[in-house]
Amino acid sequence: MTAPEEQQPSEKPSGPPRTPRRSAAALASVLDQAASSLTNIAVLVIAARVSTTHGFATFSMVYLTFTVLLGLNMAYVGQAVVLTRGDTATTGAACRSAIAFTSLASTVVGVLLAAVGAVTGAVTGGWAGPGGAFLALGLVLPLVLVQDGLRYAFSTLRRPGLALAADTLRLVCVVPALLLQPRHAAPGLLVAVWGVSAVPALLLGLRLLWPHVRGARADLRPYVRRGHLGQRFVVEFAVGNASSQLAVLGLGLFAAPLAVGALRGATTLFGPLNVLFNSVNAFGPPLLNRLGGRRATTRAAALLGLVLSVVGLAWGLVLYALPDHVGRQLLGATWQSAAALLPASGAQYAVMGLGTCALVTLRVLSPRATLSVQVVFSLLSVVFMLAGYALTGSALGAAWGLAAGSALKAVAAWTRVARLRVEEPASATAVPAVPAG
Repeated sequence: MTAPEEQQPSEKPSGPPRTPRRSAAALASVLDQAASSLTNIAVLVIAARVSTTHGFATFSMVYLTFTVLLGLNMAYVGQAVVLTRGDTATTGAACRSAIAFTSLASTVVGVLLAAVGAVTGAVTGGWAGPGGAFLALGLVLPLVLVQDGLRYAFSTLRRPGLALAADTLRLVCVVPALLLQPRHAAPGLLVAVWGVSAVPALLLGLRLLWPHVRGARADLRPYVRRGHLGQRFVVEFAVGNASSQLAVLGLGLFAAPLAVGALRGATTLFGPLNVLFNSVNAFGPPLLNRLGGRRATTRAAALLGLVLSVVGLAWGLVLYALPDHVGRQLLGATWQSAAALLPASGAQYAVMGLGTCALVTLRVLSPRATLSVQVVFSLLSVVFMLAGYALTGSALGAAWGLAAGSALKAVAAWTRVARLRVEEPASATAVPAVPAG
C-alpha cells in the first residue's frame, strides 16, 4: 500500500471577500446613511456660520439645486442598480455601468450649469452672487455625484462597509475644509471648497470598488433604452420630492431669496430625523416582508409611524427651547429667521413620520399604489406651500403650507393601506369553494 498523500491545505478563493453577515451589513448601512446625512447637516451649518444672511440664501439655492440633481441620479441610477441580482460578474458589470453613466451624465449637466453661471455672472457683473456659485457647482458636480453614486454600487455588491469607509472620509475632509474659510466667504468659494473636498473620498471609493468590477464591461445602453426601470423611479421622485424642492427654489428666484435660507436652515436642524426616515425607507421593506401577513405588517408599520411622530414632536420641542446664543452658534445669522419656522417644521416632521411608514407599507403590500399617492398629494403640498406664502407673505406661511400637505399625504397613504386590509378578506371570500369528490 502506498503511503497516504499529505492533505494539502485548501487555498483561499481569490477575489472579493465573503459577503458580511446580514446584521453587520444592516448596521453598516445605517451608519453609512448617518454619515451621509451628517455630512449634509455639517455643510449647511458651517456655511450658515461663515456666510452672511444673503450669502447663505444664495448657497442654499445652489445646494438645493444639487439636492434635486442628486435625487434624480439616485432615482434613475441608484434605485435601479440596487435591484440587480445575479452572480459576481453580473453585479460587477451593473455597478461599472452605473458609475460610468453617472460620470457621463453629471459631466454634461455640469457643463450646462457652468455655462449658465458664467452667463449670469457676466450679465449681472457680480461673481460673488448666484452666477459664481452656479459656475462652481457645474465644475464640481461630476466629483460629488460620482462619489455619492458609489454608495449604491457598494449596496448592490452587499459591501456597505466600503461605502461607510468612503463616506466617513468625505465627512472628515469636508468639515475642516469649510471651517478654514474666512468669515463672509463668497457662496461660490464655499461651493468650490465643498466639491473639491470630495476628491479623497472619491479616490478611496473607486479604489475599493475596483476589485469587484475588474474585467467587467460597462454598458450604457440600458440607461437610454425605453422602459428602463429608473424612469418610473424618477417620476416618483419628481412628484414626491423634487416638486417641493423646485418650488422652494422658485420661491427664492422669483419672490424672496431669504425665505429659501430660512426654510433650508429649519430643515437642516431636523437632519437627524432625515436619517431615521431614510433608514426606514432602506430597511423597512425587507423587515416588514418577514412578518408574513398584511395585518402584522400594518400593525408594525403603524406602531413605527407613531414612534417616529412622537420623536419628531419631541425634537421640535427641543429645538424650540434652544437659547438664542446656542442657535446662533449653529446657524449664525440665519438662526433668527429659521427659529420662527420651528413649530411648523416640527409639525411637518411629525406627520412625515406617519406618512413615511404608510408609504413603506404600501410598497410592501401593493407597490403600484404608491405612485398615485405621491403624484396627487406631493403636488398639493407645493400648492399649499405657495398659497401659504401668498396669503402671509412670509416663509412661515410657506412652512405651514408644507406641513398641511404632508399631513394630507399621510392621511391618504394610511387610507389606502386600510382599503388594502379591507380588500384582503373580501378577495378571500370571493374564491369559490372546490366541490367535494
